[in-house]
Amino acid sequence: MASTENALAAAKRLVAFVNASPSPYHVVSQCKQSLKNAGFVEISERESWSVEPNGKYFVTRNQSTLVAFSVGGRFKPGNGFSIVGSHTDSPCPRLKPITRKTKEGYLCVGVEYYGGGIWSTWFDRDLTVAGRVIVREANGDSVKLHSKLVHIEKPIMRIPHMAIHLQREMNEKFNPNRETEMVPVLAMSITEQLNSTCTFNSAPKPKMAAYDNQCQKHHPLLIKLLCDKLACEAEDILDFELYVCDTQPGVIGGALDEFIFCPRLDNQVNCFTSMEALINASSLEADSNVRVITLYDNEEVGSESAQGAGSSLTEQILRRLSTCASNAVAFEESVPRSLLVSADQVHACHPNYAQKHEEDLRPSLHDGPIIKFNGNQRYATTAISAAVLREAGRRCGVRVGDVAVRNDSSCGSTIGPILAAKLGMRAVDTGTPQLSMHSVREMCGVAGIEQATRLYRSFFENLAAIDAMIVED
Repeated sequence: MASTENALAAAKRLVAFVNASPSPYHVVSQCKQSLKNAGFVEISERESWSVEPNGKYFVTRNQSTLVAFSVGGRFKPGNGFSIVGSHTDSPCPRLKPITRKTKEGYLCVGVEYYGGGIWSTWFDRDLTVAGRVIVREANGDSVKLHSKLVHIEKPIMRIPHMAIHLQREMNEKFNPNRETEMVPVLAMSITEQLNSTCTFNSAPKPKMAAYDNQCQKHHPLLIKLLCDKLACEAEDILDFELYVCDTQPGVIGGALDEFIFCPRLDNQVNCFTSMEALINASSLEADSNVRVITLYDNEEVGSESAQGAGSSLTEQILRRLSTCASNAVAFEESVPRSLLVSADQVHACHPNYAQKHEEDLRPSLHDGPIIKFNGNQRYATTAISAAVLREAGRRCGVRVGDVAVRNDSSCGSTIGPILAAKLGMRAVDTGTPQLSMHSVREMCGVAGIEQATRLYRSFFENLAAIDAMIVED
């Protein structure tokens, strides 16, 4: 078992990663920097690739999805892929294309609610925005449209609760209307006017003739915050994709420092641990497989996007890596030699709602990685794929547990069944136990981060050898 010091160090690295990743774009940006520091080379989908054995590479799409891979020294087209897949997105409010609202003297911001969040937890939080902004930059006759990341790090918004005196039933029944009763407050209109904090003119300027005027679509005060952060002019902002996020940072907590209290653990835990495993996995020169991590966007809304697991991205990349002039079916040969670990968080047994969990399958926060089973194919695990992951765990000293939902309970799903069906590839669903999934702040165990990293590292190092052990009588 890992030392307490190693486990705590890994947990602290995760917390720092999450605190720096308030949006999927920031997740990918953080991963890119870590991969580059570890010697990985960025390549582009738009260009031809020259991929060599022992080489380390990564590619991104939409700034919100990343695929990184290390090519085994003994790899040849037709050999397998050792894949750990996760997702970069989390449920949260997102700013609408037009956000400018005024209600009873308050400047409010129109948002849409992305994914299946526990929306009541977003009330009375100190909120801000993060994401990307498209900025027009001119240099003489040359004009570029730059997609720039932004994170306003101070609290600028809040969704205030209605006082209990005016809705006595709220502790028995609380179901707010997200369109009308969960609109974030940015400022008071009279205060904005008196302080003259924003001097932008909402009338279009001549150079903006071909573009929307953002100060007509959004409160000038919000645009000013973005401009100050990006050092640009209001008329140069063409559009943006901004996510609402909590300003309270993630921390190590509990009386014995055994918990992580943090936003977006689902699923940044597995983005982080799979990346660290890929970077630190050894014996690449002796591996006959390609080791791959896939970090997709839009899992929380079904994965059906150009940057989601339901797209053709994964197959396109694997086919490019399998290209071989002497073997037209190298990709088709590689698929049955490959295995996908679908890495997404697991529901730990809740101490106050234990009856919601199957009585023989109740993971604890300190149980280590858990394999998910569902006979209705909400998860992609089979007996063989589970056995492969257990053997990887045995080789690195990580116990791997089991979970399944009750027959009278609904069951979530993951990228596992999506990719297993699209690629015809074996898959196993796994994850680290946590509580408060899809809350604005979630909770998991410190030990699980190092355990997941060790398991994924062992999977990368040993899949080819474990696969050779399998005999189907």
